[in-house]
Amino acid sequence: MAVAPHPLVSAARSLAEDVLAPNAARVDQEGVPVSHVEALRRAGLLGVSAPEEYGGAGAPDAVAREIAEILAGACCSTWFVQTQHHTPVRLLARAGLPVRERLLRPLATGELMAGIAFAHVRAFPRVPVRARAERGGWRFDGTVPWYTGWGLNDVMLLAGVTEADEVVFAFTDAREQPGLRPSPPMRLAALTAARTVTLELDGLWLPDESVVLRTPQKEFALVDRPRNTNASPAVFGVAEAALRVLEEAGETRTAHGLRGRLDEVRRQAYELAEHPVPHERIEERLTLKTRAYDLMRAATTAAIVAGSGRALRLDGTAQRLAREGMFLLVQGQTSDVRRAHLAALAQI
Repeated sequence: MAVAPHPLVSAARSLAEDVLAPNAARVDQEGVPVSHVEALRRAGLLGVSAPEEYGGAGAPDAVAREIAEILAGACCSTWFVQTQHHTPVRLLARAGLPVRERLLRPLATGELMAGIAFAHVRAFPRVPVRARAERGGWRFDGTVPWYTGWGLNDVMLLAGVTEADEVVFAFTDAREQPGLRPSPPMRLAALTAARTVTLELDGLWLPDESVVLRTPQKEFALVDRPRNTNASPAVFGVAEAALRVLEEAGETRTAHGLRGRLDEVRRQAYELAEHPVPHERIEERLTLKTRAYDLMRAATTAAIVAGSGRALRLDGTAQRLAREGMFLLVQGQTSDVRRAHLAALAQI
């Protein structure tokens, strides 16, 4: 007996088919519109993993992964903006601090949209953003190299590292304010539409009540490592979209061969993602991640080859998927991931 899809998976498919995919070429050139964020909110997709008692869906990780695949395959820029939102929601769900009661419900229901400004912590021992205790709160100084969703997000989760190598996570409004200045939006080869900026921090002060987590850098690194060593659902989503382009071009044999290999890597990668000890079997996770990259690259390349010169038009799906795939090769990249990927490429 066939199992009915989770209601949020059905909602994601409807949104992808009716809104995201038909407008993906325009969004790629013009930027993710506020209306897309509103559509995500109405569909309940901003609260996928949030606790039900706070207005979320409390869906399993498997459902969240499937939704991520669907959204990324339809419009990777929109996926990338909204995926930032879920990390603060998950963190607040585990916190027992006053900031949870202030923010978790509006974030879970989509009343507020969150972004993240903490990837730079992975550069340790280099410290792009320094946090210092000051006047019953925390002062942040330095540069956030990448912040996505500027102009779409209401709040951001910001992190800095103290002199004692403690990571401090705190919420602030996602707007220009004393001590926080954004750059103009970056022009990138892919996902310019996601509204990414650099943030200059010069004495941004946040009260203790805004802090959601303080943890030693070593503990943060241990918890954070699996997030980057696991294969991203977005990689599978973009690859699947490219295979559909292949099928539409009549290249079913190539699409079938690639899909069988993609399905097997996905199965193995998601089994590891459910492993009860997330920081174990790192090498195996990295191997599957690089295989997923290889298959995504093969699928997007095949879509371009099948489309010939027409595939290079800026309104063409194949070239957009290839550029989105290029972006995913370095999204959330750490030194471990980079070394593993380069080693795998050297064996081709």
